Amino acid sequence: MTNFSKGAILLLLLILSAQSLEARLQSCKPSGTIRGKKPPPGQCNQENDSDCCKDGKLYTTYKCSPPVTGTTKAVLTLNSFEEGGDGGGPSECDNNYHSDNTPVVALSTGWYSGGSRCLNNITVSANGRSVTAMVVDECDSTMGCDEDHDYQPPCPNNIVDASKAVWKALGVPEDDWGELDITWSDAKSCKPSGKIKGKKPPKDQCNRENDSDCCEEGKYYDIYKCSPKVTAHTKAVLTINSFEKGGDGGGPSECDGKYHSDHIPIVALSTGWFNKMHRCFKNITIYGNGKSVNAMVVDECDSTKGCDADHDYQPPCDNNIVDGSKAVWEALGVPQKDRGLMDIHWTDA
Repeated sequence: MTNFSKGAILLLLLILSAQSLEARLQSCKPSGTIRGKKPPPGQCNQENDSDCCKDGKLYTTYKCSPPVTGTTKAVLTLNSFEEGGDGGGPSECDNNYHSDNTPVVALSTGWYSGGSRCLNNITVSANGRSVTAMVVDECDSTMGCDEDHDYQPPCPNNIVDASKAVWKALGVPEDDWGELDITWSDAKSCKPSGKIKGKKPPKDQCNRENDSDCCEEGKYYDIYKCSPKVTAHTKAVLTINSFEKGGDGGGPSECDGKYHSDHIPIVALSTGWFNKMHRCFKNITIYGNGKSVNAMVVDECDSTKGCDADHDYQPPCDNNIVDGSKAVWEALGVPQKDRGLMDIHWTDA
């Protein structure tokens, strides 16, 4: 055997060893097994050809899932998130049921990550198409074969369990729904588009009503041309604004060039959500403090500019703001002393 051949074999062995090590590092090993129990009569919903546990069969459990990358390999399965569907109880993220006509998914335990992906979007790709879907539930890889899990086996550790809307968006014929090899990734976030440098406002030129911020000399503020994707549960921060003449909202509203009474439920939206006036005079539904209110969009909370006379010498708006009138806060039952900033979610009405 020549030195060249020996060297080639040695190189091949090193490559195979490195690949094997990488595979071991990226693998997710079982955490145990559970023994199946025969479901009581009528207690396992087999909609969408769901499996039911078999008496005495050992099922593998996992506490982990493969690493998430830009193209995470997974198996797409079909699930009903509606009341009475094979998904069992309400979704883990919000304790609600969801229409199968909206793109929603449950993720295997490792990817669900203790709820850290709850109500966030992922991008699912297959069949030459892609769809954005919201995470609303866990496909439990650690437990199963009991009443809480509809007497179905534990979920494998590589599952994206999706509503009918996801399968439709991917263009899969209904006869082929069930299991499909896919890739997925966390949906792209909205990143800053630049910065502006703050200028000290001229005397009495920044209205501090409702504890509004004024620009600080030399401070850099992020600006955004985009906002997070709008879903049925769009996360946002509710702020308070006066839309009346002389209020901290500055000039008249962008949608109609008019001022509006603070006693009606109206809002300004961050630039991305304002969408070049496409939401003008449309209603959104805001959820917070255990209540909800419908409010009309009349203005933009500018995320691209600020710190000038046109913007009342206030900083650019963050990209996730619903700036509400006093009437919005009152409808949500928030005491006046607590008004200012509140985590909410909203959707187009």
